[in-house]
Amino acid sequence: MAGFTMSLNLLLLVAMVATNILSLYHLSSTTNFFQSTVKSSQSSVPTVPDHLLRQLHTIRAAINHLTTHQPDKSTSTSTSRAAVSSSSSSTAPKELLIYSKLSPIASACHNYPDLLHEYMNYTPFSLCPSDTDLVEKLILRGCHPLPRRRCFSRTPRNPSDSKPESNVIWSYYSCKSFDCLITKFSDLGFDLSLEKSKSQFSAYKSELDLPISQLLQIAKSANSVLRLGIDVGGGTGSFAAAMKARNVTVLTTTMNFNAPYSEAVAMRGLVPLHVPLQQRLPVFDGVVDLVRCGRAVNRWIPVTVMEFFFFDLDRILRGGGYLWLDRFFSKKVDLENVYAPMIGKLGYKKVKWAVANKADSKHGEVFLTALLQKPVAR
Repeated sequence: MAGFTMSLNLLLLVAMVATNILSLYHLSSTTNFFQSTVKSSQSSVPTVPDHLLRQLHTIRAAINHLTTHQPDKSTSTSTSRAAVSSSSSSTAPKELLIYSKLSPIASACHNYPDLLHEYMNYTPFSLCPSDTDLVEKLILRGCHPLPRRRCFSRTPRNPSDSKPESNVIWSYYSCKSFDCLITKFSDLGFDLSLEKSKSQFSAYKSELDLPISQLLQIAKSANSVLRLGIDVGGGTGSFAAAMKARNVTVLTTTMNFNAPYSEAVAMRGLVPLHVPLQQRLPVFDGVVDLVRCGRAVNRWIPVTVMEFFFFDLDRILRGGGYLWLDRFFSKKVDLENVYAPMIGKLGYKKVKWAVANKADSKHGEVFLTALLQKPVAR
């Protein structure tokens, strides 16, 4: 075993030296490489001498052979004990395996080689392709690709804080301007002039409403300060904008389904988090005062995924923080038998729990608006 380790370490040292020599060769050719790239978009890296490639391939083959064909474990007492310990260890928790299938981060990339090949098909040292739709296809399949290494992100030619149209850089959507979005998607929040007059956050019109003024009053009465929040599926960022006016920072999770929601949020000076619902939120534990779940969180989410999602929200909420389900949509029977018990598992205090029938309901659909407070201590 000692001889095997020594041989492997020696080969690794040789491989490192050979790789460094190869890297030095590349660096010495950098000038020629950039010049050739400028001349032709089809240029490739400089040709590596055959003798260097042969040496590197030989070393790699030897390392692969040694790591694949290790000595018989039965000849080593310590290895035998380790094998016995390994065989007697418990298997991975079932819940963890389920979650790994529901929310695989990067590990699912190898299942979609065609999409990855298309994603990496670009001209080096030029502008990255405009392919938000392709990126979202990968994200929704659990593959979060690393940034492209050798292309530049697109920026508007004449950016302006006062003229949103000059900031438009998307090309995938049929609408190429905000005026078009307002006309085509009149009820999706792109018309900012209607927010004050028709915003559900400013006035109480039904028992399903929770105006921001009332929300702040509830928090004040409970001696709970609202400073940082997450708006899940926040559309164009209407809630985040309203809370920003009250000195509360709210991040908005977005996905560009048929329209550039992420760009619209960013152009308002807000922060869009480009994440799907099945992903673990990129927020530290116990730091958020408020999580609002808009209409993106509904019965269409698989039950198991939704349960993991709720407990991830519990992870990021601080003690005394609030979970706001805003117009959660489902069938009444499912709300009573599935979703209400699921929410009850959190052990939160019900500050508000309002259920109302859908106006044109044909199958017993209802809306739920609930404001729940996480226990201060457990």
